[in-house]
Amino acid sequence: MSVGAMGVFDRRLLLAVDARGYGSVDTARQREIQTALPRLLSEAAEAAGLDRASWVRQAAGDSEFAVLPTGSDEQALVEPFMRRLDAGLRAHNRDRVPGARLALRAAVHFGPASEAPSGFAGPGPVEISRILESDPLRRALAAAPDAALAVALTAPVFTELVAQGYTNFRPEEFREVVVEKKEYRGRAWLWVPGYDVHALDLGNPEPGVGSGAGAGARAGVGASASASASAGAGHGPVPGSGGPAAQAAGPAAQTAEPAARAAESAASAAGPAAQTAPAPQAEPVRSGGDSVSTHLYGTVINGNVVFGISK
Repeated sequence: MSVGAMGVFDRRLLLAVDARGYGSVDTARQREIQTALPRLLSEAAEAAGLDRASWVRQAAGDSEFAVLPTGSDEQALVEPFMRRLDAGLRAHNRDRVPGARLALRAAVHFGPASEAPSGFAGPGPVEISRILESDPLRRALAAAPDAALAVALTAPVFTELVAQGYTNFRPEEFREVVVEKKEYRGRAWLWVPGYDVHALDLGNPEPGVGSGAGAGARAGVGASASASASAGAGHGPVPGSGGPAAQAAGPAAQTAEPAARAAESAASAAGPAAQTAPAPQAEPVRSGGDSVSTHLYGTVINGNVVFGISK
């Protein structure tokens, strides 16, 4: 087998968790979180039939990043592990005041990860880290005051596992969101136990809604804006082109534009009296390549000069 400079390529099952509000609590509370977190993760792994002792783990007090062995049960991590983790968190929080309750964000990914001097490197660890720290996941947990857990699945996990019916989750229990964090841009699917995640205010655009004219049309901009976006990708007429009517009429209408401006100026100088009579008609303009004459008409309506072009 031929192996490149980076060694053997491998895709691994990845898990990342982080405790909410760790930095805002006192030392005693931080110690309590550091004690409870590994216990709850171990209990969830055991209930799901996963050997946590075989995981390569990087702990950081209020968080943990884990790379599971090749061939680990993806279904077990996505469903039974997460359901048991949620149950364990709720049991831990029972009879605690809201400020003393433990709540976690969690992310699951299946992607490239290779061993490195300080743990693991590759697109997989980067992607799961960005999703774990993403605004949509943070906001989902914040918007669900009684929730103890908010979970994000990456595209490979959701589309190939949940959406295909390999778990007891219904796909509609998850909400697809756009994740933009540092240099990363991607998508994730969120699940918050005990809540309709679609009803939570995440304060971020849904997938397919971005900047530009297409987004404006989807957001409810009027039909004229939608039509303009479809025709010109959200851009207005090119400066000096004389607008859509002139563009439709061709070079001859562009030549007639100075006459139109002169007629408008004359109407303004004449005052109210001019507003009761039609504006002067421009002389016919001959297009250079055909024998058709183009006429520009100007009429004052409610103080505004309205122009029309005919051939």
